[in-house]
Order: sequence, then C-alpha cells, then structure tokens
Amino acid sequence: MYKIIITLEELKEYLSEIMVVAFDFETAPYEKYRKEEKAALDAHKSHIVGISFSVAEGDGVYLPITHRIGQNATGLIEIWEWLAAFFADPTITKIAHNLAFESAFLYARGIVIQEPVYDTIAAAQLIYKNEKEFRSLGDCGLKTLVSEYFHEHLPSFSETVSSLHFDELDPGAEATIRYACADADYALRLYHLLNNWFDRFLPKHRFIVEKVESPTSVYVGMMRYDGLPIDRPLMERKGAEAALKLAGIKEKIAFIIGDINIGANASTVAFKRYLFDHLKLPNMKLTAKEQNALDDEAIILLKEWCEGNRPELVEMFSLVQEYRRWGKIKGTYIDGYLKYINSATGRLHPDLLPLATETGRFASKNPNCQNMPRAGADDIGVRNFITAPEGKVLLSLDFSQIELRVGAFYCKDEKMLEIFQTGGDIHSLTTAVIYKIPLAEAADKSHPLYKERRTIAKNCNFGTFFGLFPKGLQRTLKFKAGLEVDLEECESIIRNLKLGYPRLSRWQEEIKKRAEFRKYTETWLGRRRSIPDIASSVWSKKAFAQRVAMNTPIQGTAADILKLALGRIARGLPERPWLRPILQIHDELLFELPENRVKEAVIFIKNCMETKPFEVFSVPIVADASVGRRFGELHEMEVNVDV
Repeated sequence: MYKIIITLEELKEYLSEIMVVAFDFETAPYEKYRKEEKAALDAHKSHIVGISFSVAEGDGVYLPITHRIGQNATGLIEIWEWLAAFFADPTITKIAHNLAFESAFLYARGIVIQEPVYDTIAAAQLIYKNEKEFRSLGDCGLKTLVSEYFHEHLPSFSETVSSLHFDELDPGAEATIRYACADADYALRLYHLLNNWFDRFLPKHRFIVEKVESPTSVYVGMMRYDGLPIDRPLMERKGAEAALKLAGIKEKIAFIIGDINIGANASTVAFKRYLFDHLKLPNMKLTAKEQNALDDEAIILLKEWCEGNRPELVEMFSLVQEYRRWGKIKGTYIDGYLKYINSATGRLHPDLLPLATETGRFASKNPNCQNMPRAGADDIGVRNFITAPEGKVLLSLDFSQIELRVGAFYCKDEKMLEIFQTGGDIHSLTTAVIYKIPLAEAADKSHPLYKERRTIAKNCNFGTFFGLFPKGLQRTLKFKAGLEVDLEECESIIRNLKLGYPRLSRWQEEIKKRAEFRKYTETWLGRRRSIPDIASSVWSKKAFAQRVAMNTPIQGTAADILKLALGRIARGLPERPWLRPILQIHDELLFELPENRVKEAVIFIKNCMETKPFEVFSVPIVADASVGRRFGELHEMEVNVDV
C-alpha cells in the first residue's frame, strides 16, 4: 500500500526497526531554470521536492517537501536533521536506483550517505543479459527492469507530470503518490531479486555491488556535484589562438593541393580522391569496409613512403598531422568543453560512468575528461583550463604503476616482486632484462642509449602481461613511441623478456588455459568478463580473446583497487567537508581544497589509497601526490604517512 506522510513522527514510525530500506527523490528546478531542459536532474539547478521510502514489497510512503500546491511535511528542519543521521546510520542498508543521483542531492545539503549502501542500477549491470554479455547501462533503467522482471508497467515521468514540474503536482493525489512510491518499492524488489540471482549464480558479484560499486556510486555523485573549476577566459583565448593556427595550416595545405575541401579532419572523400586517384599514392591501410584508410596511422605510413618515393609530398603530410592535432585540441578540448560549462556554477560536471567498460574502469562523457592530455603533452596546455579558485588548490593523488604492481602480484615473478618491495624502478629492471645489461647501466641516465632503451622497456612493461607479439611491439614502438625497431630485434626483446621473467610466461599460459576452459576471465575480487571467442577456430578472434583473458585480471583488479579506495575516502569525507573530490582519470584522483589543508588531505587520501586492498595482496601500493593552482602545473610533494 502506498500513502503520504507529513510528519517526522510518521516517518520515524515507518522506518523504525528496519535494516533495509529503499528510497527515491523527486526533484524540480528552481524558478530561474524551470524552462531549461533536464534542469531537474542537476543538483545545482533544482531541489528535492519529495522523498519516497519502501521497507516491504508493495509498500511505500511519500514525504512531500516542497510542492507548490497541497500539503507538505511539517517541521522540515527537524526532518532533515533526522534524515542526516538516518543516511549515515551504519546499521541500515540504504538502497536507490542510480545512487549517484541521490548522492549528489544529499551532498548539496552537506550529507554524505554512508555504507551500507546498494545501487540497483550498478547491480543490474553486473547481471547477465544473455549467455555472453552483461547488461549495459542502457538496459538498466528502472522502468525497463520492472517491465522485464516483474511484468509491470510503471508510468513514465512525462506521462505523470505532462508539461508540469513535479512540484506542481498535488502531493496528496493518488497518481503522485503512486509514481513516487513505486520507484522506491521496485528498487527494493530489485534489491532482493538481483541478490537472489547473485547468490545463486555469481556470489562474488554481490560482494562487488555491495562493497565496491555502490560506495563508488556515492563518490561519483559527489564528484559530479563538485565539478571542475574552469578558467573560461583562458579557454577562450586559447580557442582564438587555435583557430588562427588552424587557419594558417589550412592555408599552407591549400597552397600545395589547391582548392580541395579537406574538412575539419583532413579525411574528406575529396581529399582521399586527390591522394589516391590524382596523386596515385599507394594503399597503405584499409578500413573495415576495405576502403582506403586515412587515419593517423595511415598518414604516418604515407608520409614514410613519400620520404623515399615522393619527397615533395612529405611537407603536405606533416601539415596534415599538425592540422589534425590542432583540430582535436580546438574541437575536443576547447569548443567541446565550453559547450558543457554549467550556467549555474561556471564549472564542468562530466558524467562519470564507473561501469562503462568491461574491465570495470571508469569512462566519462559530456564531456569526456578521461582522454584529457597529460601536462606537457599538448601545445595548448589543456589541463591548465582546470584552475582552483582564489585561496584553494588542486591536489592530485596518482597510483604509481598500479597495473604493473597487480601484474607482479599475479605472476609472482621474484624479480618483479623484489623491485617493488624494495622501492626500485621496474622500467630499469626491464631494461636490464631485455638488453642483458647490469641494472646500474640500465639506470644510468648519462648513457647514450638510456632514453631509447627506457622507452622500449616502458612499452614492453605496459604490454608484458597482455601477450606481447613481435609485430605488435614493433607497431606500438613505431606509432606510439616514434621508434623504428626491426622485427628481429623485437623478437629478441620479447625472448629476453620471457627468459628474464620466467614466471610471467607460466602465468600467461595458465590464465589462457583457465579462460579457455571456463569461457570467462575475472579479477581477483571476482568481477567476471565473458570471452566465448577464446575457443574460436578463427585465429584472430582466439588471439584477441586470449589477450582479454590476460588483460582483464590486471586492468580490472587495478580498477577494483581504485574503487575500494573511493569507498574509504567517502567514509572520511563527513569529517572533512573542506575536501572536495572533483575528478577521476584512470589511476588518478583530483581534489579541490583550501591551501592550508594540503598536508592533512594528503595523509588521509594516501592512507585510503595505499591500504592493502585484500589480505593476500603482497605488493606495496604507492600513491604519488602533486599540488598546485592549475591542473597542468602541479608539483610533486613528499609526505610521510604513518599507516
């Protein structure tokens, strides 16, 4: 039965002596933003209109807070004081569908919801959709799941409110109460249904939902709310510079090729026709549809061919490379970011998606902040757009070589373990291994071959655990590191790598055999990834599946370690309201905080990140701290942490 309640006493009575409760927020925009599409989803532009709770199937209550008509709850100050304690209660499991949304709105009121928590949208994404794949985020909307699992139709938001906002509905009307309460009721039903599925088929995924993904959802809500402080004038100045640069490069290209439309990325049909039909250049690479490719790799190959055969065209391809680079800077990192600056905050609030990849790593959209170039890696200084307000600084904590540490833990190679346990340099060790030279020589920065050898060693390390092939190594070194290494040398490098790290090859063979038998691979905590193609008779499919079998335990376990750290940080944030999480990029966490709190913050965050993730993990974890006003100009800092 669904009903409305309007007093704190009724709320306390309904939630008394319960251990598990589902809740859901209804929101509506502030007056200034009522005509703005999707403003009700933004915790900076809208407010909580009402809260529904459910403690049993088919049951629910609705607490109206800020409806414009009808009767709202009385004694709201006392109600919110009680709710703050309720959402922090360590004895009650708090359930929501898309917990990051509720987390952001609570955070706007200074409340950090505390474990135990349970996000049913995260749980749904860890359920098999069919024999080969898990559900995607698009398959996990509440209405979709309710229809599929319970064969019930829940009215959509637009069906319920029509052209109104939720605060314009009468809270006492049956349709209003039913819509609000059903969301909490069915979140609770999903909690029981999905947990029953986990307990029967995949118990480790229940642990991941409860201890990894749901606390991560809370953290995501806070990051989304805080957002990235942006220096808009700097972005606009750099945008004007980039536009001039692009115009100049385009003019130079036109001087060479004439009046041919190259478009925004120099990959138009007209430009391809000019290259391959008019100039008769060779086909260096084909697309999936067996057309002439003109991606960055193809441009490099064409340029190299021209160096030996058509030297007069080399300059044109150099200009095309510059044109593309500047086009990406302007289109993606300036125009693309400016489009998403929030009108209420002047900040970027990207959608951070913790389950958007099969390994459990984060993705980002609107805009994508995961592919932001590292400091010094672009001509415009994109990271400098993120600038702390006056009196504040940005603090970055970055896991040091976390995937290599996880790989050493898995393969148990004695040399790898020793280098990490003694605080040594894994890249110098690999240099020594693949070139069969003393470690001292490998680490000697004055040696004439130091830089090239180290670059090769780094690329080997990042591909070591994923099944490195000579041709693949050659390709990586060529297109990512700009090094020309012949195939024979690549074969020698890999051979020496396997001889130098004998347990690595043994682990790789074991993991491939295990995956071929199970048709899946998994992280240490049990996050599963199906790989049916590992038994394929098609070599390319089988080889890719084998790489996935080796990649997922490493990359996925590293992702799990990061997410466990997010949960620890969230637990400590109520005592540190001055510490604002604003971004996650791969193995790096970014915070905004007062200048005088840096050391205190570093000690706290390092402890959260460097804590042993699970009992048997035998490799030290290191998080490096950097601080500064601009994200692109952070300086490293040393802080001793007593664990």
